[in-house]
Amino acid sequence: MNPLHHRTPLWESRPLSALLGARVWLKLDALQPTGSFKIRGVGHACQSALSKGARALVASSGGNAGYAVAYAGRRLGLPVTVVVPETTSSLMLERLRGEGAAVIRQGAAWDDSHALALDLARRQEAAYIHPFDDPKIWEGHASLVREVREAGVKPDLVVLAVGGGGLLCGVLQGMHREGWKEAPVCAVETEGADSFSRSVQAGRLVTLPGIASLATSLGARRVASRALAWTESHRVLPWVVSDRDAVGAVLRFADDHRMLVEPACGAALAAVYDRAEPLGGAETVLVVVCGGAGVTRKLLEEWRVESGE
Repeated sequence: MNPLHHRTPLWESRPLSALLGARVWLKLDALQPTGSFKIRGVGHACQSALSKGARALVASSGGNAGYAVAYAGRRLGLPVTVVVPETTSSLMLERLRGEGAAVIRQGAAWDDSHALALDLARRQEAAYIHPFDDPKIWEGHASLVREVREAGVKPDLVVLAVGGGGLLCGVLQGMHREGWKEAPVCAVETEGADSFSRSVQAGRLVTLPGIASLATSLGARRVASRALAWTESHRVLPWVVSDRDAVGAVLRFADDHRMLVEPACGAALAAVYDRAEPLGGAETVLVVVCGGAGVTRKLLEEWRVESGE
């Protein structure tokens, strides 16, 4: 069965390379058919569920993961129900329904949606597709690293954004598979959505009381336990940026590379634009441009005003 994700371009960014004084490569997963990297892991998990006899899919996400499940279900011919928080934007609701998914709004945060989705999956005997905490998800995301290696690029530093930790787990899995065990990973979050950074600092999983960030795609109050466990066997460098910096990076990236991404993706870009401390001394930097389907020109302007950019 062919994967549902696309092999995305790998560009050398001249503006960012000049700024950082290193070769900066951009893995452009914003160009996936669902607008974000999520289709890699989600697509793999959905195909695996189908191969095991699943007749329906249930997801809990008001963002890119839910959209990826809806897309995958349509492609695979499986009915999809997505449970979303009440805060989910009208834009994303429209996109979910446009893929043919049934949408249920439940709760003020993802945790509430997650609980209902698990119950629905049990009652409907459907496969539940977790947005980030599943080995099948990580396996799918690991394909990103293989594509970079096949393009002939070997970074000595990787920069990516962290929400629930699925991308981090997948990229690290791929890096170890390719023998890139010495290259550190700069794991970037926004203030108010920094559950990974706080967990690393505490030496245990920390659950945030809530999400206080514009970067709602990074809105996991608690990261996957595997994400924290990876810090015991690989050098992972947490970094936290402000909403203002993330939105500013999105605007600069649009000017430099003619592409719109969400503030969650802007968090990783902000670390590069601001020449964050963990990037010092790197000669070849890989930046995962994770994208995001929940962005429009109008929303970008609203975020600019709200963040004070």
